[in-house]
Amino acid sequence: MTRTTRLVFPVLVLGVGLPLMAVPQTATAPPSGQKTLAATVGVYVFPTAGQAADQQSKDEGECYNWAVGQTGTDPFQLGKQAEQQKAEAEKQKQQAQQAGKGAGASGAVKGAAAGALIGEIASDDAGKGAAYGAAAGVIGGRRKAAKAKEKAGAEAEKNAQQTQQATAEQLEAFKKAFSVCLEAKKYMVKF
Repeated sequence: MTRTTRLVFPVLVLGVGLPLMAVPQTATAPPSGQKTLAATVGVYVFPTAGQAADQQSKDEGECYNWAVGQTGTDPFQLGKQAEQQKAEAEKQKQQAQQAGKGAGASGAVKGAAAGALIGEIASDDAGKGAAYGAAAGVIGGRRKAAKAKEKAGAEAEKNAQQTQQATAEQLEAFKKAFSVCLEAKKYMVKF
């Protein structure tokens, strides 16, 4: 039995109807596990002019600084701000849940006072009027508190959404500026 050895070359297809071309395979270092600056901000960069990894890293750094200068947005600071804004929004939502606590008791006091006055005038029995007024005041106070809580919660949610939208727009502007700079340095860029 004879044994044969086959040589295998990676093949690159240049396009439909074009001949195949053998491309020698070169040894590449395994990925280090570290993301590039561009990948960290969600931008994919490919060197179209054969730039080395250290040159690409240098170009990305220069373009990052240029984009920050052009947009006034630093994605790393934006990330920190987004976390702070998220915490603030959560705090506002919790405050909205606390809004109106004790409103039933407050309504009862106000209702009792009004009921006592009305009861005294109508039937010379301020106690009965106060009791009816207190009950009505509790109900009214709780309704008012529920509406205030709902309104405050909706306002907190609306503010959080507006902040998130503004942050997303700032990041988008940065990525556009960053990409323009890298494209001028002969890189293919997608985000």
